Amino acid sequence: MRPKGEELPSSGPDDNRDHSRTDSDATELDDGLDLDRLGRQRPAVFKNGLHEILFCSSLLVSMFMAEFFISGFNIILPNVSKALEIPKGSQTWPASVFSLVTGSFLLPFGRLADIHGAYVVFNAGIVWFFVWSLVSGFSVNYQMLIVARALGGLGPAAFLPTSIMLLGKTYRPGPRKNLVFSLWSAFAPIGFFLGIITGGATTEYMSWRWYFWLGSVVTFVVCVCSFATIPRDRAQTRAENAHVNMDYWGVATVVPGLILTTFALTDGAHAPDGWRTPYIIITFILGILCLAATVYVEGWVAEQPLLPFDLFKPKYMARLSVALFFAYGVFGIFLFYASFHISDYMGASALQTAVWFAPMAAGGVVLATVGGFTLHLLPGRVLLVFSASGFLATCLLFAFAPRDGNYWAFIFPAMLGSTIGVDITFIVTNVFITTNVARERQGIAGALINSLLFVGISFFLGLADLAVSEDENRGGTQGHKVAFWFATACSAVVLLIFATIKLGKAESELTVEERMRLEAGRQPKPESETRHEATTLDV
Repeated sequence: MRPKGEELPSSGPDDNRDHSRTDSDATELDDGLDLDRLGRQRPAVFKNGLHEILFCSSLLVSMFMAEFFISGFNIILPNVSKALEIPKGSQTWPASVFSLVTGSFLLPFGRLADIHGAYVVFNAGIVWFFVWSLVSGFSVNYQMLIVARALGGLGPAAFLPTSIMLLGKTYRPGPRKNLVFSLWSAFAPIGFFLGIITGGATTEYMSWRWYFWLGSVVTFVVCVCSFATIPRDRAQTRAENAHVNMDYWGVATVVPGLILTTFALTDGAHAPDGWRTPYIIITFILGILCLAATVYVEGWVAEQPLLPFDLFKPKYMARLSVALFFAYGVFGIFLFYASFHISDYMGASALQTAVWFAPMAAGGVVLATVGGFTLHLLPGRVLLVFSASGFLATCLLFAFAPRDGNYWAFIFPAMLGSTIGVDITFIVTNVFITTNVARERQGIAGALINSLLFVGISFFLGLADLAVSEDENRGGTQGHKVAFWFATACSAVVLLIFATIKLGKAESELTVEERMRLEAGRQPKPESETRHEATTLDV
């Protein structure tokens, strides 16, 4: 998937060649390869179909479990608070600290994957996640639970970007890659939905501890499957990326910057004196200073920045990243305030709330199936505009929904709009970004995608909380609907930006490395052959 007349993505910061290329050039250059066949066939790294299915299942279910342990925890939190006697002022911490840690460590783990390979980082992350999820179920006090949730957040920070890295490096552009990314995207809402169902069921019929233990069993199965099926790429990655090093100054500034800023944004509305609370002001200022230092370090100090600015060199990449930041923020506001609207405003029980979210999960499966087979037939611009319209419709429906509103008139279409918004956006943009980034930067690309997701949710949810609190402090009667009107405005921004991004169809095409060889005047080899030769040399 590439726009007309795009500049080819650079393979590194020192690549200053002219990579401009038109579609007529592409036709002439692509004659040496049967791109359609290559884009549909099973990658050579897999021994058979079962190997590929188990490999994909490991990555898909890892995404599933990350969402499972986010959504369901909000359902069991009231019971956990009573059982562990969590003070009212600390009840948000066990829920927020997990996402806070995950979002802050995505970029460092993405770079580690580019240095040491996806096999090591993914498996270390999923095993770490399993251990601390299991420990969370044995928590004897709320301090232990907060620590376990915080340490557990390092797991998704490791395996989420490497999942995208593995899919981006394993599958070349084409229908097969589209289908796999579509399925990967669909498992997020499915995990979110089943997390709510499991949280409600364990709370009502068992114990909140079983929510963690059942999730740990599934995570353990993923561990076994991933160890057996993910290609061992450490030697090859170290050979290809021998020049890639960790940006320690970048880590030292971006991690505390994201943690402090995100904490201030998410906790500011709930602090004792709101944003006037001293520790909120201090953490916010320190966070902004750290992020400002990050920009300076990444732009003028680091030899190999943690987030290279030329990663945004491909046409529309910077604009797309801004749109994604807003889009995922809208999705975060929807997830939090839709649950609040359904349970507190409309009086639905925990299980009924989960059931009302079912169209979102079912819609994700349908879109994944249909999208995987049609993404190469429809222009990306049309799909993005359609997805932004889904976000806009969802926010408007909740903003106008009355307290006694009919489920089929308001909630059901809003759920369908939400899955249209997030799933299509996720599929199209993931395929575009991974297709237009070199192999050596797939880890950082995966970290960027997930950082926009986690930080976008925290940032805009914090702003929505602030708007709701200000409305309540002034004696307003809008309540949570203020958040939906704010999300509506953000959705309009997404729609406007997406309308200006002229993405083509996600068809079978050359990889970045193959285009580089053609620019150098050499006949391209399929990336699978090149990787096979590299592996043979490593052995």
